[in-house]
Amino acid sequence: MKLLKNKEVIKTLILQLIIGTVASIVGFLFNYVAGILAVSLSFVLIIVYYITTYNTYKQIASLSEDINKVLHGDNTISFDDYTEGELSILHSEIHKMTIRLREQQQKLIDDKVYLADSIADISHQIRTPLTSINLLVQLLSEPDLSDDKKRQHILELRRMLSRIDSLITALLKISKLDAKTVQFQPQNVRLEELINKSCEPVLIPIELRGQELKISAEGGFYGDLSWTCEAVGNIVKNCMEHTPEGGKVEITAVENPIYSEIVIKDNGTGIDKDDLPHIFERFYKGKDSGGNSFGVGLALARMIITGQGGTIKAENRKDKGAKFTIRFYKGTV
Repeated sequence: MKLLKNKEVIKTLILQLIIGTVASIVGFLFNYVAGILAVSLSFVLIIVYYITTYNTYKQIASLSEDINKVLHGDNTISFDDYTEGELSILHSEIHKMTIRLREQQQKLIDDKVYLADSIADISHQIRTPLTSINLLVQLLSEPDLSDDKKRQHILELRRMLSRIDSLITALLKISKLDAKTVQFQPQNVRLEELINKSCEPVLIPIELRGQELKISAEGGFYGDLSWTCEAVGNIVKNCMEHTPEGGKVEITAVENPIYSEIVIKDNGTGIDKDDLPHIFERFYKGKDSGGNSFGVGLALARMIITGQGGTIKAENRKDKGAKFTIRFYKGTV
């Protein structure tokens, strides 16, 4: 470290030399002993200043080197040695900055891994129906194919295209929620209106399965009607798909001074105990999931509900079936 090349240090040393020289001259004007004492004291002060300044700049240089290592990816640097002295405040702030940089670096790494996994999952989800579509197109191109077979293949082709469209729509919604670009539009809504609108897409499938849909709703709810209908509808659809023909899906919605609660129950097969901790994970498919399941419906529902400050819990009923409890609190709890 070339301390004497620092302009501030040189200026201070020159000033000290001038003051020391003047003090020495004045001392010799009084007597010889006073002059010697002034010269010695001036020399000691200059040496003390040089040593303390040297140690300070040495610490700064060491700190600068450690910061440079951190910036180049060395996560083993510790700032515990910088806990005393006049630079302690600076050391503390730099230590906080370093922790922040390490956290951001780890978050970027985690985001990259998550993105890679998501892309792989999406590719797998889309590839399956695309493979079926390619096979159906080949079958339709056969010249001796009967009209009945053509109609069957066309219907199946439409079903596969509908699956891809549903998947892409759900993934776009999830990506918007991930990017926090969704602006929820909360409003006062009757729970009965929310439940009825949420169940509209599944009314025909429920009827075709001979299932019973029982709804009991009273009170109100403050939230985004459209997005909440998406969430509740996905849960009802999940219950319907895991309930056998002739089964029952029950929805109870109530409001109290603390929260608005929606409970969705079925008397189906329930949730496997190994699947229960992962049921809201994206692309997770339980052991009893059907071939048409993408594993995004419940994940999307959870994101919508928690995005509005709500909570959702899945559990098995004591007798038979699954139970989902949604709560939207009226204040911070």
